Amino acid sequence: MVALSGENPIFFAVINSEERLAAFLPGVRAARWVAVDTEADSLHAYPEKVCLIQISTVSGDALIDPLARLDLGPLLEALSGHELLMHGADYDLRLLRKHHEFVPGSIFDTMLAARLLGQAQFGLSHLLERYLGVKIEKGAQKANWALRPLTERMERYARNDTHYLKPLADRLRAELEAAGRLAWHQESCLRLIADAARERAPDMDSVWRVKGSHALGRPGLAILRELWHWRDAEALAANKPPFFVLSHQALVDIAAAAAASRPVETVVPRHVAERRRRGLLRAIARGLALPPERQPKPLRHISRHPSEGERRRFLELQTRRDARAAALGIDPTLIASRATLSGLAHDWDQHQSELMNWQWELLGEIRR
Repeated sequence: MVALSGENPIFFAVINSEERLAAFLPGVRAARWVAVDTEADSLHAYPEKVCLIQISTVSGDALIDPLARLDLGPLLEALSGHELLMHGADYDLRLLRKHHEFVPGSIFDTMLAARLLGQAQFGLSHLLERYLGVKIEKGAQKANWALRPLTERMERYARNDTHYLKPLADRLRAELEAAGRLAWHQESCLRLIADAARERAPDMDSVWRVKGSHALGRPGLAILRELWHWRDAEALAANKPPFFVLSHQALVDIAAAAAASRPVETVVPRHVAERRRRGLLRAIARGLALPPERQPKPLRHISRHPSEGERRRFLELQTRRDARAAALGIDPTLIASRATLSGLAHDWDQHQSELMNWQWELLGEIRR
């Protein structure tokens, strides 16, 4: 592995005790820089949890084990005083906010930096090879991070996620500054933090409307809703992701068959155990027993036909966005998505707050 900032890093033992964590904290507090990543078990457990927190400083790399029932408060407090170097921070920020109520004050996202520099390939392994000439193994990406002890391969993979972020961030920061885009990145990172920190209450009228549910009538939707809640309870009890119980498509197929009074046995997958089959049939019966007025209604997307003025303003914005993006060599959606352009064309005053300052400056205000 390459040295960090010209020094020889060390590998700390996995930090899985209060004593080890206490010994590690002074180094984090005093660190000139801190790189952070997380690993979760969303492919193996339900609900997911943070299974590992990787931290690199000039002193070396550490793997923090949240499953060891550590008090992470002092660690998170120590991290909050630093700009955290991260890659593709969105998911990690949401995990840390959801499970540990942690929101950093500042981050430097290397993926976002690469995108703002016009890189078409911005995965960590690609960037490390491009900028540092380093090849890392990605084979443990889908491993079950809740398993203990970690294998040597898993430890190596986890350390690699933060080990090189400092030299990579230094290269990207210099390029952003040279291109006059460092302020764009700083504002975008602040927006990323704010978006990840925002609490979103689940919409219980839509959370169960899985792909394919739009084709169902109200009786089928009533059955699907009961099946979804049954599957969710089964997944929680088994601590397995819902797709381990039944796929979305199977739920829709069963709901459609039951609503049409067709035998559901022909669409229930063979792997479903007898106990679950009984629970599934009870869920179907609950859905069928609902009176029509209590059956969920199909979602109706209100299609508003834009006026001629809106169409003109949208095309003006889109043309301007695409020209600026082409000149800068970046993805046009970094400046504004199609949905944002539509909103701006409809009501600029209502939607302009969706734009960051640098996006607004590039896009410019439209003629009314």
